[in-house]
Amino acid sequence: MTERVPSTSTGAPTAEGTDPVVAAGEALAAPPAPASAARVFGDRLALAERYAAHLADTGISHGLIGPREVPRLWDRHILNCAVIAEVMAEGSSVIDVGSGAGLPGLCIALARQDLSVTLVEPMERRTTWLQTVIDDLGLENVTVRRGRAEELHGQIEADIVTARAVAALDKLARWCLPLVRPGGRLVAMKGSSAEREIEAATKVLRRLRAAGSSVQACGAEVLEVPTTIVVVRKT
Repeated sequence: MTERVPSTSTGAPTAEGTDPVVAAGEALAAPPAPASAARVFGDRLALAERYAAHLADTGISHGLIGPREVPRLWDRHILNCAVIAEVMAEGSSVIDVGSGAGLPGLCIALARQDLSVTLVEPMERRTTWLQTVIDDLGLENVTVRRGRAEELHGQIEADIVTARAVAALDKLARWCLPLVRPGGRLVAMKGSSAEREIEAATKVLRRLRAAGSSVQACGAEVLEVPTTIVVVRKT
């Protein structure tokens, strides 16, 4: 349950094979942060830039992103993810399911120091990479939990559970809503399929005590193409 499922506008493509550039030992350089990044990350922009450097280097060699994603790291990935923090109340706890390269969990934690973020990821090599990045950036508001969401039901919960390119909403809700505290929300990053996925998941959402769902756009003042999210409220 990772970010392997593609999404038309928010998916994080993975690199399952060995890229010839990486195989040759040449590290790719992350592009410079756009001016809009300062509005999102504030005094933590330098940390966000270091995170981008990790993605462009070991993120590729670990198969977390593909090398073709490097030129668009900021708009398609880092900022695309960070802007969803705008729908999160101050001091909220967040669980990011299928965190992979930390998208969106690490981006949220970088943008919002007040949030307490747990990155849930089943693959050991990815959790090791995430912990290395967290330690390097000195992030005190992030922890890593290895496992699948459905294995953690009854063990952890949060005000908000996030996911990006993990699964269709009906399946995602079964995995994630049990991790959401009563009154909390599932925030799923989606593309043009958002409305259709809500319709297809209606029965599942009702069975899981969802109080309602909506499609929202985030980051309109920062991104050329705002990020689309599905917000599911839990009773």
